[in-house]
Amino acid sequence: MSPIEQCLSGLRVTPKRWLITGVGGFIGSHLLENLLAAGQAVVGLDNFTTGKRPNLELVLGSQPATASVRFQLLNGDIRSLETCRAACRNIDVILHEAAQVSVPASVSDPLATHEINTTGFLNLLRAAEENGVRRLVYASSCALYGDSPNLPLREEEAARPLSLYASSKLANEAYAAAFAHNTPLEAFGLRYFNVFGPRQDPQGVYAAVIPLWISAMMEHAPVKIFGDGENTRDFCHIANIVQANLLAATTPLPGTRHDVVNVAVGHRTSLNELFEMIRQELVPEFPHLVAFRPRYEAFRAGDIRHSHATIAKAQRVLGYQPTHGVAEGLKETVQWFRRPVGYRSVIPTVSGPPGSPS
Repeated sequence: MSPIEQCLSGLRVTPKRWLITGVGGFIGSHLLENLLAAGQAVVGLDNFTTGKRPNLELVLGSQPATASVRFQLLNGDIRSLETCRAACRNIDVILHEAAQVSVPASVSDPLATHEINTTGFLNLLRAAEENGVRRLVYASSCALYGDSPNLPLREEEAARPLSLYASSKLANEAYAAAFAHNTPLEAFGLRYFNVFGPRQDPQGVYAAVIPLWISAMMEHAPVKIFGDGENTRDFCHIANIVQANLLAATTPLPGTRHDVVNVAVGHRTSLNELFEMIRQELVPEFPHLVAFRPRYEAFRAGDIRHSHATIAKAQRVLGYQPTHGVAEGLKETVQWFRRPVGYRSVIPTVSGPPGSPS
């Protein structure tokens, strides 16, 4: 039995009560889906600035009707300490995904990014400690490494953040380590590399490249590549991210009660390769793509040339083993974007503390 199979088996025998912040987002909704399927009770917190209720409706619509009884939605903001306190009551484990994740937006509005990513995270740490939460798993980022030439990137690599977003994630790691040192709270940081998968939003100025390109190719819209297309990224399917979160939530921590690992596949894919993989997946149904080619434009200032992680520490510490490479992940993602989806309203929403009358 693999580590993740052992983890899920243990959770079914001894269910926990979970809090997912940013539950309406791409990653948060996938975490919810997997926890409900494992028989867990989940409180979700979201202010729906970027999270989407239809994501939750899709999740709950795919579950047995009884699953909705095990889910409560708290509409609120992590910038409120009282909201965090309410959300953390009677919680065993927190999976923290709520964040302002756009690098350009962090440059244009650094105070808002600090309030959400840093002050909001500090609120959550304080509320978790006050409520006796055992474990907090939080989303960090490969952006901490900046444009390091030392590939593959190891956790011991010195942080060199090039954006305000990356700086906020570095602050999160420092605060989590300090709380773990001074309180009973255990914290585990996951440095995500380029995450993709079903339900990722292709809309908006800062949409991730994979859903943006899939959507553009299906609609016969231009696909832009900035530079020569030989930039590389370590693209990581959402199933691998979910696995890392569940393992980080249940794996014993060392004496420091805080650790950080890379979450990736450990493989580099160029943008040119990515374009061709997506095109090949779509061309049987969209014949206009036979001769379709990207539009190359000038390199953008600040773009990182190459990103590539070693996942040796995550494998050693967590037993993490990616189940989806880029090819498998793209096949599943493209299939999801090609099929129509439906929603149904089955979300129990609470406006006050979870468990209180709404």
